[in-house]
Amino acid sequence: MERTLSSPPDLFDAESRALEAAREAQDLFTTAEPSCQRAFDELFSAYEKLLRETRRLVRRSDRAELEMTQLNFRLHELASQLEYRATHDPLTDVLNRGAVIDFVNNHLQTVDLSMIVLDIDHFKRINDSFGHPVGDKVILGVVACLKSMVPENARIGRVGGEEFTVIMPNHPGGASLQIAQSLRKSIEDYSFGLSDASTVTASFGVSWVQRGGNFDDAYGLADEALYAAKRGGRNRVALAPTQLYLQCK
Repeated sequence: MERTLSSPPDLFDAESRALEAAREAQDLFTTAEPSCQRAFDELFSAYEKLLRETRRLVRRSDRAELEMTQLNFRLHELASQLEYRATHDPLTDVLNRGAVIDFVNNHLQTVDLSMIVLDIDHFKRINDSFGHPVGDKVILGVVACLKSMVPENARIGRVGGEEFTVIMPNHPGGASLQIAQSLRKSIEDYSFGLSDASTVTASFGVSWVQRGGNFDDAYGLADEALYAAKRGGRNRVALAPTQLYLQCK
């Protein structure tokens, strides 16, 4: 059996039935004066016109409400997109520097936090030798390595052209050091598809800051460790000296 869509309920069904009943009642008064009949006819005509106009206004109001709902939904979508673009790096879709700072400072109000800072080794040489599109491809490959290895509650950020952070709330320095070693090995083993078949490596610095610290504490310590790794020969991980942690207590 073919199904048909039922029409929406008439909001003015009661008024329409009352008008129809009034017309039926009018027909019973066949002896009424012509002037009285005309008055009834004019009254019924005006009432019908009022119902038609009211229905038209209700339909217009419903359309306006629907359009407003759709507009509000679109505005929420646009606001979400703008917020995402304001907090994420356009090439890699990881957090940008400002969002990294906010994330670290917000979490350090309540928990301890580890930070890994990594820098792609000899990245300028990659850009100069193969061009910036290949350099972008290398950056995306490094981010892919990071995403595949970091803990679920970690956040990845791009804080410079070839410099990245991994932020890990409630991760002690020793455990973060092991994660950094795994990330270093993952990048070293990754096939970036360079035309000369060369490998890409990165150097890492790891810091740990107790609750109450801030971004400058965490980043400063990790950055110092990163440069120690670079001075030590690159493609390695360095942990910020333990005594430096005490300065952040």
